[in-house]
Amino acid sequence: MNEIAGLIFIVIGIAFNFFGCLGLVRFPDVYNRLHSSIKCVTLGTSSILFGLFLFKGFSPTGIKALLCIIFLVLTAPVSAHALARSAHKSGIKLWEKSACDKYAEDQK
Repeated sequence: MNEIAGLIFIVIGIAFNFFGCLGLVRFPDVYNRLHSSIKCVTLGTSSILFGLFLFKGFSPTGIKALLCIIFLVLTAPVSAHALARSAHKSGIKLWEKSACDKYAEDQK
């Protein structure tokens, strides 16, 4: 039963990673690309690691997978925020059809 659940999580993770990579190619500006890649790849990689945990259980490999999930969930969104903020401060423009610019509103 754990093997089937682990396989399902791994397939879901691969799908999330695929759509995150597709967003890197398809989206128009750096902010949309960052959003796509960080959200999808964080969920995808966490899902793959959780599937590995279900396969291995509470072995050293499974515990390392859980620790990697915690590290990834804590660090990836923070790094994406830092990259987006530094891109905005360095003058990289948003896509012309973007609805709002919260960073510019905060600077005023």
